[in-house]
Amino acid sequence: MMTRSSFLLSIWPALAAGACPGHGDAGTMLVSVENLAAHLKEPGVVVIGVGPRAEFDKGHIPGSVSLELAAISAKGVPLTLELPAMAELAETFGALGIWNTSRVVLYSVANSVQSATRVFLTLDAMGLGRNAALLDGGFAAWTAAGHPVTTEVRAVQKGKVEPCAQNDIIVDAAWVSANLRHPGVDIVDARLPAFYTGEQIPNNQRAGHIPGAANIPFSSMFDDKGLLKSPEQLRAMLSAAGVKQGDRVVSYCHIGQQATVTYFVARYLGFDARLYDGSWQDWSARTELPTEVSKKP
Repeated sequence: MMTRSSFLLSIWPALAAGACPGHGDAGTMLVSVENLAAHLKEPGVVVIGVGPRAEFDKGHIPGSVSLELAAISAKGVPLTLELPAMAELAETFGALGIWNTSRVVLYSVANSVQSATRVFLTLDAMGLGRNAALLDGGFAAWTAAGHPVTTEVRAVQKGKVEPCAQNDIIVDAAWVSANLRHPGVDIVDARLPAFYTGEQIPNNQRAGHIPGAANIPFSSMFDDKGLLKSPEQLRAMLSAAGVKQGDRVVSYCHIGQQATVTYFVARYLGFDARLYDGSWQDWSARTELPTEVSKKP
């Protein structure tokens, strides 16, 4: 049986040019540092250090390329973090040397796993999710294991991505509003509990959460070493929040970044997952939509 972090980077679906592999699963979405170290120099493997370029330049995994979230965020829109057009994303990832057949491994350069999972969601929306993986434990796990770090920046040979836009990734406020407390739809708030309860109020926004939403803070899905918790532990967390096998898991947070951890975990566990991309920034601004506050857990 395929176990977590056991997927060999040298094995992935053989694809024709322009083909899209679709969604990943537990056998493809998570890669250990040992696995990556063993296959780092294989053809077709592209490692992306996600986060501020200044942090990347301080030191990164050898051969990795830098990507800042601003490069995959829509311009000229009122929301902070939204998916841009597919053509723009194809140009951005192609410039990193990626093809539809590449095997992409993602890690954060700034101890911000939600940045890496945001890129995973973006690739999944483009139809490339099955060829993308999160580095379990990230850069901290890489360095803790004694693997090399460099400040050298490699030259990139441009690739070409032909996206296949997926319609089962993103939902909007209208969809969420129409599915409040709907059987089989579980809305999960990935923010810290103080924001969920309404004890702490985001700047210029309303207090509380989307009515009926459960709270599973994104940070609670990792152990004290920054490794993703076991599938059994993660399933238990979702079950305790009311998520049942076969349900659709819809996550949100402040701006659609922390909630991509929930999206990643739900996909990893085999759930039908969605992201409310506008998240609380969008919901709070729509004053006709209801909010709910809760007692401290």
